[in-house]
Amino acid sequence: MAIAVPRTWVVGEVVTAAIQNAEIRDQFLDLIAGGTAYTVAWTSTGTAPATNNGTLTGRYKLVGKMCDATIKFTAGTTTAYGTGNWMFSLPFAASSSADWVGRAFAGDLSVGAAGYSQGTAYVAASSTTAGPYFGNTAGAQNATATVPQTWANGDRLWITIRYETA
Repeated sequence: MAIAVPRTWVVGEVVTAAIQNAEIRDQFLDLIAGGTAYTVAWTSTGTAPATNNGTLTGRYKLVGKMCDATIKFTAGTTTAYGTGNWMFSLPFAASSSADWVGRAFAGDLSVGAAGYSQGTAYVAASSTTAGPYFGNTAGAQNATATVPQTWANGDRLWITIRYETA
């Protein structure tokens, strides 16, 4: 829930309990409340991926125009990874004023290859999606069916990003 813009007070105005609740208590409660779940869409620049029996969840917290979003993907036994670069939907479109960068973390739970990769989540100005990237400054690549690992059952991807909404 977005925080309401406080009203302008008038000299001599009687401030009732209802006004105080709306202007102070309710906005404070919104600030300290937990996040809100949202449905994340997983797309790519090629053949569409599908979670099938995997899971894909998202949560966000909106304070004013700033949004903190978290996305978690867990691959299942029948997950289809598609082709091309992966993108994950955001709860709100980003502002047109700047690009935004967050974090991406991939966990590889494959037998004999367990490990993890840290990366970057990128949101272009005015975009509605976040794209995870892995690698170093000389060779960062979008997440795909084989980057940063060959994905398999139980592997996970987390994306966290703070960005300004449109």
